[in-house]
Amino acid sequence: MIEQLWPTITAVAVLLAVAVTVLTLAGVRHRWAAAVAVFRGALQLAAISFILAGVITDPRWVALALAVMFTVAAVTATRRIGWTLQRFGLVAAAMAAGVSITLTAAFLTGALELSARYALAIGGIIIGNAMTTVTLAGRRTAQDTDDRFPEIEGLLALGATPRQATLDIARDALREALIPATDQTKTTGIVTLPGAFVGAIFGGVSPLEAGRFQIVVLAGIMAAGAVAAAIITFALAPTLMLPADTVRQMANRNHAQPATRS
Repeated sequence: MIEQLWPTITAVAVLLAVAVTVLTLAGVRHRWAAAVAVFRGALQLAAISFILAGVITDPRWVALALAVMFTVAAVTATRRIGWTLQRFGLVAAAMAAGVSITLTAAFLTGALELSARYALAIGGIIIGNAMTTVTLAGRRTAQDTDDRFPEIEGLLALGATPRQATLDIARDALREALIPATDQTKTTGIVTLPGAFVGAIFGGVSPLEAGRFQIVVLAGIMAAGAVAAAIITFALAPTLMLPADTVRQMANRNHAQPATRS
């Protein structure tokens, strides 16, 4: 094990040097973020490997591990979108809906064995991808709402509610957020070999069994992402990045117009 450690460290150092150098030459701010992320990931992987070695077959500890994963994922996604306690609750609810629907379908249909080992494997993958999709959906919603605010303001002036005025933005953000998962699924086996598939084969599982597990995972990623991103975009779009005073003024104006005309 020790003999394999130094080549690994060397490879990681070289790859990070490439990433940091490219970002530095490009003038990107926070160019060390990639190196920090990998270093943090390495520490976390080492810690989780040590912990899981003794608890992977205990449902109680697996449930605790999944709860910690979910909480960290929800906090991370909320911080990327813009932290508020209310928004954290929305992100957590959206992710919980997507993840719970996916895991329920995977286990109740018998596609996967209901065991702590499988729950941890697919649960961690689904939670991580739901976090990514929610982050993309929330950030795209915020950006588009900000960029298209004159359009939204015009619709509000014509009598539309904030939800109606941002409906197209929510739909576009939802579609864009699912593109990475869609492309990954479409190119699996041709462009990419997913980690779960490769890891299962390395663990001694037959390619057919590994493929069966992987397709369930890919379908789960799509389902969880769709549910979570839909909740985020349609709930956030009416309020995210919209000046509260402007919305209030528009709403008051819309209520006042019928009275003036009469």
